[in-house]
Amino acid sequence: MTRKLMKEFLTVRVVSALFLAIIFCSCSKNNDELTICFTGDLMLDKGVRQQIEIEGIDALFESVAPLFRSCDAVVVNLECPVTERNMPINKRFIFRAEPQWLPALKKAGITHAALANNHTNDHARQGLVDTYNHLKNNDLIPTGAGKNADAAAKPVIIEKGKTKVAIFNSVLIPLENWMYLPDNFSICQLSASELCENIKIFSEENKKCKIVVVLHWGVEYSEKPTPDQRQQAYKLIEAGADAIIGHHPHVPQILEYYQNKPIFYSLGNFIFDNKHPAAQKGILAKLTFSQTDIKTQTLHFEIKKFKPIMQNVDYKY
Repeated sequence: MTRKLMKEFLTVRVVSALFLAIIFCSCSKNNDELTICFTGDLMLDKGVRQQIEIEGIDALFESVAPLFRSCDAVVVNLECPVTERNMPINKRFIFRAEPQWLPALKKAGITHAALANNHTNDHARQGLVDTYNHLKNNDLIPTGAGKNADAAAKPVIIEKGKTKVAIFNSVLIPLENWMYLPDNFSICQLSASELCENIKIFSEENKKCKIVVVLHWGVEYSEKPTPDQRQQAYKLIEAGADAIIGHHPHVPQILEYYQNKPIFYSLGNFIFDNKHPAAQKGILAKLTFSQTDIKTQTLHFEIKKFKPIMQNVDYKY
């Protein structure tokens, strides 16, 4: 081989090696990006139950399933117990979902269910236990609940490659006719200040793990967060939270950034029987985590016949 041909051959080898290295690095980076989609209130009773009887449960998720399946994880606020028991406690609104509906949630791309809210206790403590077990049996991961108060307060870790995200989930509103028994099966009822302490400890021990706080809080049908919520959100971020996801008001509220961290005060409803005019729209929060960054997308939808209809428009406040 002549010197010229040898030089050309080596040049091609070097260029090829660099090209492959760039591709490898790019793929490695993409493999470490973790995308999680968060929804508001999912309730499978009342009018929603009737709609399931008409169209089947898969129809509820037709508009969002393609998006959900493209994500690494989807966290819904499951605002109803999943149980065959009929043991309603004494409160105004009582919901219940059928265990046989859970495979449809998994099929739609849902992976996690937040249980720290004011309705998973609708059929007493045993109904909550049933819900937890039915979720686990269908490969759906509960957050904000456990065999006792300490277990309920522990974060759930979602990871991909070297990227890890811890999900803390708590209910900050009063619960009707629910006795706090810390040694019994519980949902997480930590206050904002207690969450701050837990987050500080966790972040000190897990410096590379991102933290999302999922909160059931606020005032129903109010389109603005309260001053107390704002202060709580700021303190949680100062304690180490990287994002805050809220629900309970049934209507969407503002997205705010504090220290460059997103605060979704309320995502509104996701699937719900609610006739209030402002409750007919909702938000999906799509967060993409890397080891150094968080990308935020706000996806709006309308609710028709109790189910979300995507607008296919990215909206920024």
